Amino acid sequence: MFKTASSKDEAMKISKTFSPAVLDDALKLTETENPAPRSAVNKTTHRTFTRRGVLWLGQTCNLHCQFCYFIDKIHSKGHPEHPFMIIDKAKKICKTLVEFYGNNSIDIQGGEPTLYKDIFDLIQYCKEIGLTPSLITNALVLDDIKRCLAFKDAGIRDFLVSVHGLGDVFDALVGVKGAHVCQMKALRNLQEAGIPFRFNCVLTKLVLHQLPLIAELAKKTGARVVNFITFNPFADQSQKGRRNIQNVPRYSEVSGRLNNALDILNDSNIEANVRYFPICMAAERHRKSVYNFQQLPYDHHEWDYASWAWTGLQPQRMKKGDVSDPVQPSTSRWFLHLKEPLKKLSEISGLSPILYKAHKLVSQRRSPHQAREEIYREIAKIHAEVHCKYKYGKKCLACVAQDICDGFHGDYAAMFGTEEARPIQGDVRITDPLYYIRNQEKTVEREDEDWALQP
Repeated sequence: MFKTASSKDEAMKISKTFSPAVLDDALKLTETENPAPRSAVNKTTHRTFTRRGVLWLGQTCNLHCQFCYFIDKIHSKGHPEHPFMIIDKAKKICKTLVEFYGNNSIDIQGGEPTLYKDIFDLIQYCKEIGLTPSLITNALVLDDIKRCLAFKDAGIRDFLVSVHGLGDVFDALVGVKGAHVCQMKALRNLQEAGIPFRFNCVLTKLVLHQLPLIAELAKKTGARVVNFITFNPFADQSQKGRRNIQNVPRYSEVSGRLNNALDILNDSNIEANVRYFPICMAAERHRKSVYNFQQLPYDHHEWDYASWAWTGLQPQRMKKGDVSDPVQPSTSRWFLHLKEPLKKLSEISGLSPILYKAHKLVSQRRSPHQAREEIYREIAKIHAEVHCKYKYGKKCLACVAQDICDGFHGDYAAMFGTEEARPIQGDVRITDPLYYIRNQEKTVEREDEDWALQP
């Protein structure tokens, strides 16, 4: 859709998608005369490990996003992870997250979880067992107010809505004409129903000029959080030819518009997070919002590394078959149960030499918190260095934040190199992953207050 314009009219249409007019159109669709009162949200700078789990119901979806991690599974109906799992299996996974992993909240996703026929039953079950449910969704089916109210009655906490662009930009990125209109009507309905919502936005090349507009949309509609996610190949997107210089922006291209959007959100007291972005590429005032693999475990809007490793295994993502057993602790320290999953992962992926250190960590005698902190940093390094092949360029070696930053994604470095790096100067090397993020005020939901607001 957004190739070289063949006429003056097409050029004007494309230009409009990058102008404030597209925001005005979106706000008209989201405008409501009967918004429900917005519940109060506490803020905290206290950092604890997240207790949020994640569940993939199946890769069945009503959109075809260009940047989707699971696009091949969504297109292939014969893939074992494509169809939705039965409700009993989903409940079994949720029960394990609570009883074994100690999770107290969950992100339910698909594909598109609002299409799951037993979604209301699942949400009610999560509430019953102490697992506060959120849905990661494109929100298209929520353009029906009755559907929104049904989710509220079932006990949904909030929706994480995938706002990857506005107007024709969104429709082009997700592959469905009219999708943006449906999504904006859904935001209107969520305001009327009094259901909290957050935004996800993938940083594709096409959306960059709209980042400040999306921040303004969050401000006007009352989104509690906005996450900007770097366009990285973590799953299906790693296939050759899927990503290229036409759709992947340079970090330096992202930086200016991203900083503008973060300024708007910061001035509006809206939490903003930037995932998988070199710390140096964000303005100093916004480095508190940058979350790489070492920072993720301290964000209660992100997933616990321990349970995420288990739900990420294929038995927990397929329609057929039973779930795999979580490994029981070998001592009274619950954290030691990671030893066996790490061993299995190393056998599957051939990462034994790199994971050996992690195995040693869980076998040593130390306090549960200390063990968890060390092993999570080890897992973070494995994600970055091995799974994603992040690179440190020559300039990175002169940066005092290198120890807490992943650097440049390997796929990105192969396309653009690493010369964009802007080494952070200082007299002391930064080794604490909380160094920047401890200054960020994060929203705290009512269910999280007991652990997230502790002194």
